[in-house]
Amino acid sequence: MQPFPGDLATFGRSAREPIIGFVIEDNGAGFDNENMQSFQTLDSEYKQSQGCRGVGRLLWLKAFDHVDVESIYRAEDGLKCRKFRFSTEEGISREEWPAVAGSNAAPKTIVHLVNFHKKYQSESRKLPDTIARDLLEHCLWYFVRQRGVPDILVVDNGETIDLKAKYSDFIQSVESIQDIEVRGQRFDLVHLKVQARSQDVPQLNWCAANRVVISENISGKLPGLHGALTDEHGKFTYSGYLVSPFLDNKVRSERTGFDLDELPSPGRNEDQDAFDDMEEVDISQSEIREKILSEIQTFLMASLVGAQNDIRDRVEAFIENKAPRYRPVLQRIDENGFTVDPKINERELELELHKGLREIELEVLKEGQEVLDINLLNFDTDGYQERLKGYLAKVEDIKMSDLAGYVSHRKVIIEILAKAIEKQDDEKYSREDVVHNLIMSMGTTSNDASFASNNLWLIDERLTFHNYLASDKTLSAMPVTGSASTKEPDLFAVRQFDRVLIADGEPAKSASISIIEIKRPMRNDMAAGSEKDPIEQCLNYLELVRAGIVRTASGRPVNAPESIPAFCYVIADLTPSLIKRCKQRDLTMTDDGIGYFGYNKSFNAYVEVVSFDRLLISARQRNRAFFDVLGLTR
Repeated sequence: MQPFPGDLATFGRSAREPIIGFVIEDNGAGFDNENMQSFQTLDSEYKQSQGCRGVGRLLWLKAFDHVDVESIYRAEDGLKCRKFRFSTEEGISREEWPAVAGSNAAPKTIVHLVNFHKKYQSESRKLPDTIARDLLEHCLWYFVRQRGVPDILVVDNGETIDLKAKYSDFIQSVESIQDIEVRGQRFDLVHLKVQARSQDVPQLNWCAANRVVISENISGKLPGLHGALTDEHGKFTYSGYLVSPFLDNKVRSERTGFDLDELPSPGRNEDQDAFDDMEEVDISQSEIREKILSEIQTFLMASLVGAQNDIRDRVEAFIENKAPRYRPVLQRIDENGFTVDPKINERELELELHKGLREIELEVLKEGQEVLDINLLNFDTDGYQERLKGYLAKVEDIKMSDLAGYVSHRKVIIEILAKAIEKQDDEKYSREDVVHNLIMSMGTTSNDASFASNNLWLIDERLTFHNYLASDKTLSAMPVTGSASTKEPDLFAVRQFDRVLIADGEPAKSASISIIEIKRPMRNDMAAGSEKDPIEQCLNYLELVRAGIVRTASGRPVNAPESIPAFCYVIADLTPSLIKRCKQRDLTMTDDGIGYFGYNKSFNAYVEVVSFDRLLISARQRNRAFFDVLGLTR
């Protein structure tokens, strides 16, 4: 038998060393004959009225090798002492009844939990103050309940902590018990405001038989309820304790849960409430929770409003700067009970907003089906008009959201382009392919899946409307040219060829050809009569196409291809050599001085030279108009 320490203050090790055991001492009645008999009885009901179910001692052996007990208790013929060991292998063994020594002896019991198992030891707290805090949190209900709690001391390596004193520092305020009724059953709810720590979460504690059975995290279950809140006394974390004779009757014997359905019984309706007094009706856990959360919301209303404002500011700032597409639908997302932790990161916030948007879209889909499902026999004109008006308002908000997302995407592309045409870290300018791929991926056509990611609008919104478009493809590889040339225009597009074939008598000029050449920023070697002259390149490509058998996108020949108008764009900086080429082609300078344009009668082609500065300015102006219409910050 291991000796018991006479003074608990001497028991323990360095605070940061692993804990290998615990010693618990109290001055209660001890292991007298009745209590010992109960200890030896599985599922004993001896102290059921005090919340004891006779299974707690089995948890000792789950975490420790064995337990040594020494108890002094009162018997009919005076004080007695009982010692024994309790283990999985032998049960109760090594029983002794030593004589009680000393005239000052009094009832007490010492329980020594021996050899803490490694898997629990590694996760256990080590500092006495932290252990005391965790013990207080676990047993908080005993301090809150009207019966109170005895004096409890945590002693380790000479340090003593009084849990009652710690409780006074731990609790910011305790409200009186609130009576609540749920379908005829009475519940008592105690509201606590606990001194906040960074890792604390708001909790609803479901109690039964004087014990906490379930500690439920209710973070996010009320708008604004995430972690710590603030009132006139400072920061606090909410903790509620729910007790009821109904819960006492429904708790499971091992006190790990309640024999309650989570959801109400299917098919139940309000008319059945009238029968509640006639027969016993089980309440679901969700029904109880819903009522209790409503009362908690009322209790915390002032603090929740402040937290909701913080959340709103966080969401507003994110939408303002990062995700403007959600502004048109934010109010509707809020109506659906949208709530997030104000400390949420941007990635998670984006996901939450997107989820809210999807829910609204599903609502609109469902509502649209209902609006269209008209019962002509009981048709209410005024009611229908009101429903239709509300439905169309939601549709408009979603459309505005989609437009805002598209406009915001365009803004990002514009800023990437602005960065790409600047001098880079190596003091050189980006290659031509960097700018080219930003506008449209090289080596692709409008028939490729990746075509949807093109940004042709940077050059001209009208380029979006075409029957066929190719990027960095040879003329011979394009089914619309009929050319055998291996020359590769940067971008080549044809528009409305099929309309020429289908519409009888429609003139060929309804079709058009677009050719775009892109040059590296600040390139200044564009000599006349060479492959480096971008204007001449465009016209040569056009000539090669017209010399072939021009076809529609579906492969049918087009008559009089030489009369089809063409648009040639050159995207390049106005360096001296390019300016000279523009003047030689008799092009006119734009009013802003950063571009040239003109009509080449011989080729029946409109030619425009667009500097990168003009390209950026024009794209920004067009996109700014969308931001203004949507009411977004640019």
